[in-house]
Amino acid sequence: MAIIDAHVHVWTPDTTRYPLAPGFTPEMMKPPSFTPEELFAHCKPEGVDRIVLIQMSFYGFDNSYMLDSMERFPKVFGGVGVIDWTAARPDEAMGKLAKAGVRGFRVAPRDAPVETWFETPSFDRMFRYARDHKLAICPLINPNALPSLSRMCAKHLDTRVVIDHLCRIGVDGVIREADVHALCMMAHFPEVRVKVSAFYALGQKKPPHEDLEPLIRRVYDAFGAKRLMWASDCPFAVVDERYRDSLALVRDGCPWLKPSEREWLLRKTAEDVFF
Repeated sequence: MAIIDAHVHVWTPDTTRYPLAPGFTPEMMKPPSFTPEELFAHCKPEGVDRIVLIQMSFYGFDNSYMLDSMERFPKVFGGVGVIDWTAARPDEAMGKLAKAGVRGFRVAPRDAPVETWFETPSFDRMFRYARDHKLAICPLINPNALPSLSRMCAKHLDTRVVIDHLCRIGVDGVIREADVHALCMMAHFPEVRVKVSAFYALGQKKPPHEDLEPLIRRVYDAFGAKRLMWASDCPFAVVDERYRDSLALVRDGCPWLKPSEREWLLRKTAEDVFF
């Protein structure tokens, strides 16, 4: 089966051609380099032939390196960009990136009050533009941000939303029932999807990551396979583990998955949203 990795970051040590955003230095780039070619050395032996690139924070709102990588490898990369969601007209920036093939936009609370951070006129514009152009809003959040997201999804039922990394449940090593329940409740909104990803950072944080299978099963029971997508979160997934360690739990484990459902998690959901 051809597999899509729905979440990877790439960057280059060439900070002259691709300057870092204010506040970032080359010393913060760990590893110092993770180019598409370095990514392929990890993912291609495991049958992963397409990837969704996520704009790296090192570059701020300058999506140039991601866009250039997409152009260099046509039909291999999808893209999730980052724009200033506090701007008065973020939809204009969305439109420019969409013309270059970007199909999603990553957002995170930063310093905003997490209780209400989504509920702004700017986000209203983003959600409407995403709805009208079949783009996705991709929140990197913890469970405490779900109430605000839930209210936005209720207001914008037809907008695609893809929650990163199982909503980071278990990032502190503890998988709390209240957090799992809150994430599963988001399944009531028909356009919400979840990335089953970043296993290296969740729960016990060591392969084979079988401790995460009950969490994945709960999310699967709530959303169904067609609204879940697997991803590695490279290069961070290969710092202390192998690429296959990020993939094996979904590709070879979770025995309750039917072959057709496994195909949705490993390819078809990401294909539908980002390609």
